[in-house]
Amino acid sequence: MKKLGLFCLLLACIGLESCKKDQSEKVVEAAKAEAEATISTECYRALYENDTVNLKINTLKNGKITGDMVMKIIDMPEKVGEIAGEFRGDTLFASYTFIQGGYEKKTYKNPMAFLKKGDQLILGNGKIEMAMGASYFAKGEPIDFDSVKYKLTKVDCVD
Repeated sequence: MKKLGLFCLLLACIGLESCKKDQSEKVVEAAKAEAEATISTECYRALYENDTVNLKINTLKNGKITGDMVMKIIDMPEKVGEIAGEFRGDTLFASYTFIQGGYEKKTYKNPMAFLKKGDQLILGNGKIEMAMGASYFAKGEPIDFDSVKYKLTKVDCVD
């Protein structure tokens, strides 16, 4: 009889713990959704000769940046994709995941750095290295924001 009582108590504790776990998961998901809430949206455009770059960035409550970017470069397929990253000081470090020319079976991912100067975002050039299939800016190597093609200027967002 004593073992049966101990078994019932153990079963009740397990049942209560699983209810508490489900409740804590809901709290974590709600906090994550709130942190991912968009607090501002800005749009930028760069024109260089016959090239066009359109960028829409969303600043999230947790400080992260997400957005969409379309690069139309002459004599190359159009690149359409998403950026995700964060500002470190006045520089936005982001990862650009895109498809090229409507071919959706293959996606590409490149690191990008944008220097914010007033109402402009300047797309920097830097040495890129690869490790285990991922590309990133080489550590210790400067990113050039002076001799660049694309200086994106803030524009009104159009849906």
